[in-house]
Amino acid sequence: MRLLISFAALFLSVVLLQLSTGGVGPLDALSGLALDFTTAQIGLLGSAHFVGFFIGCWFAPRLMGTIGHSRAFAAFTAAGAIGLLAHMLVIDPYAWALMRMASGLCVAGCYTVIEAWLQAKVTNETRGRAMGIYRVVDMGASLAAQLLISVLAPASYVSYNLLALLCCAALLPLTLSRLREPETPEAPRLRPMLLIACSPLAAAGVLVAALSSASFRMVGPLYGQQVGLAVDQIAGFLAVFVLGGAVAQYPVGWLADRYDRRWVLIGLSVAAILSSVATAMTENLDTFGILMTAFFFGMTTFPIYSVSAAHAHDFAEAHERVELSAALMFFFAVGAIAAPLMASTLIDAYGPPAMFVMIAAGHALLVVFGLVRMRARPTAERRTAYVWSPRTSFLIGRLTGRSRDKDASGR
Repeated sequence: MRLLISFAALFLSVVLLQLSTGGVGPLDALSGLALDFTTAQIGLLGSAHFVGFFIGCWFAPRLMGTIGHSRAFAAFTAAGAIGLLAHMLVIDPYAWALMRMASGLCVAGCYTVIEAWLQAKVTNETRGRAMGIYRVVDMGASLAAQLLISVLAPASYVSYNLLALLCCAALLPLTLSRLREPETPEAPRLRPMLLIACSPLAAAGVLVAALSSASFRMVGPLYGQQVGLAVDQIAGFLAVFVLGGAVAQYPVGWLADRYDRRWVLIGLSVAAILSSVATAMTENLDTFGILMTAFFFGMTTFPIYSVSAAHAHDFAEAHERVELSAALMFFFAVGAIAAPLMASTLIDAYGPPAMFVMIAAGHALLVVFGLVRMRARPTAERRTAYVWSPRTSFLIGRLTGRSRDKDASGR
């Protein structure tokens, strides 16, 4: 309980930030439809978010070193609020893309500050509990953010204003907290090729995880609208995807700690192909069936990033963990930038099921590549512990690094 109270300000900021920036993606998709944006333009908005996200991941540690944690957090929050408020002032998809870059910058920058603060305050005794609470808070707020679109009217100034208010409110817990600012951590070097050197399969897995997650979360509302879902059904469609991913973490982690992680990755991809086919048939199902397919899709695709990260860390030295985590985030951002635009273009050309055909094709390639890599070298003799890996900032490796060094076989 004391741990929860001591980090309450940080966790409350996470909740408010997730509600604000997590809600803008589906709201933008539905607003774009209401304003007659093309399908490709709506996909561009999702891609722009991840461009801003990548810039924020790289820039935030350096800004913290210059002006401190609190001021950096305020600057990134202001960027996010401005991007939200400007939506209904300029009705243009390319202007909105710039605004979504501001939202992505806000997400990456604020999470960098929060995770740097957490890293400075946790001890070896409290690290596991702190990360457990952080996981629940982040996933719970992400799920709630998807449900917001059921009460927010598309293309409405009031809707964007409410999200901007939540974004501004995220400032209050940190600025009013008595927590003393920690020392600024050194920014990790960005070495993308480190991931290739450790595990080409993990790099491919992260790209496919981005293909699945970014397409579904950014273009999913567009898919739902085109197959005839009501707004509240679209909200549930997105929310159960997140819920499925959260539920899958423990059983997938149990499997990944006891069996060859390449087989776990291949098994997840095979299941993801089946779930993609089932979800593509959503228009023939009732509401319960729609939600179940999205839940299964989340269960099969969401854990792929964490399994890929664990497999890569099996081949890394302890001193490489932070830089390897940054490289994983780099590959995820690259895939997430391309995925929404590709998905929306395919939907425009071939209809709604094309998005899931694209995702299924990505997983089929991952299965083939996984089988090829299994012939190239044996699995690591001593494996790191499976750790839930949020895709939040380049500094997340500092929070999870010591947990990975526990011997998984002893768990």
